[in-house]
Amino acid sequence: MPEPLPIEVQARPGQPLGMPPARFLREVWQQRPLLVRGAFAGIAAPLTPEDLAGLACEDAALSRLIVHDPAHDRWNVRTGPFDESVFASLPETHWTLLVQDVDKWDGDVAALLARFDFLPSWRIDDIMVSYAVDGGSVGAHVDQYDVFLIQGFGRRRWRIDDRADAPTAFRDDVELKLLREFTPTRDWLLEAGDLLYLPPGVPHHGIAYGACLTFSVGMRAPALGELVADFAASVAESLPESRRYGDAGIRPAQRAGEISGEVLEKIRLDMMTALAADSSFLRRWFGSFITRYRAANEAVPRSPRLTAAAFARGLAGGDGLVRNPWSRMAWTALPRGAAELHVAGEAHPCERGLAERLCKTPPLDAAEILAFDDAARALLLDLVNAGHLAIVRARRKR
Repeated sequence: MPEPLPIEVQARPGQPLGMPPARFLREVWQQRPLLVRGAFAGIAAPLTPEDLAGLACEDAALSRLIVHDPAHDRWNVRTGPFDESVFASLPETHWTLLVQDVDKWDGDVAALLARFDFLPSWRIDDIMVSYAVDGGSVGAHVDQYDVFLIQGFGRRRWRIDDRADAPTAFRDDVELKLLREFTPTRDWLLEAGDLLYLPPGVPHHGIAYGACLTFSVGMRAPALGELVADFAASVAESLPESRRYGDAGIRPAQRAGEISGEVLEKIRLDMMTALAADSSFLRRWFGSFITRYRAANEAVPRSPRLTAAAFARGLAGGDGLVRNPWSRMAWTALPRGAAELHVAGEAHPCERGLAERLCKTPPLDAAEILAFDDAARALLLDLVNAGHLAIVRARRKR
């Protein structure tokens, strides 16, 4: 039998996790924390603190500014967008700027996700970037999803409590969900290029040692209640108005107002029958749900619409396509090499090869698009007009 994994490992050539991905998924994923030294060795932070601050000033960006007063243990939280003057008035220490979905705004940040291609792409939510000055922190907290913490530059001290019975009650005196009790069992100082993986539910606390930049790759992990509510709503929409409660063959009522056990059992069976979706319903529902879940922005349909003739002329001239970073895509397999492509809640039948290709991030060039059949190009045009794909104009000769 292989030796049990330590909680801290060193990245190896060709193995940035310090082990094959299959072993990571088998022995670490959703089971235990893991610190990987040098996982992103030689990393050059793909954006600067000034870039992040500029993004936090954008109306469409989701940003927060957290300032801690350690003398009185007071926390101040502000949400963006911010005016540039805000940053000039901040104290020298103990503040953090966080921006969500930075991978949607910056292609170099999005490129970090290539290291996580061993995970289903629909599971990856976003990359949040945090810049902190010395002492900057968001407090001891717990996340209900998996997270990979990549140290971009500078150093951050991470303390975690990896006990199975670690307390997770929140304080009631701050607007942040901070832990009332936090007793760390591990204490590390991460350098640039180090990676810390935390499964859901592990209490942790990161504190900047000098100025530092951290990339947090978070997963989509809907609560079971969210799944049940959305699924039940989808089932309800599919039921005809004529399908109603009925009680043919019941026995005479014995006591006024009583809901009998016999009635309750009938209702339970009726609801179980209604919710027993077949595989095609389940496939379409989950593809729709997961490509809508936690979507921060929506694609804007193209106006005016691109005609098939204009699309064909553009392809002949070398135009390509690029995916809208806000448009989430996934696919499910159908018989005989077919697939159902799920795009921002909508389902489209297509070939598996096209579905898989669209779920990858590199742009499609004209030659690749022209190699597809007419049905595939028609789907691509529909996605262009829906705003999920954008035209990349070829450089024309003058």
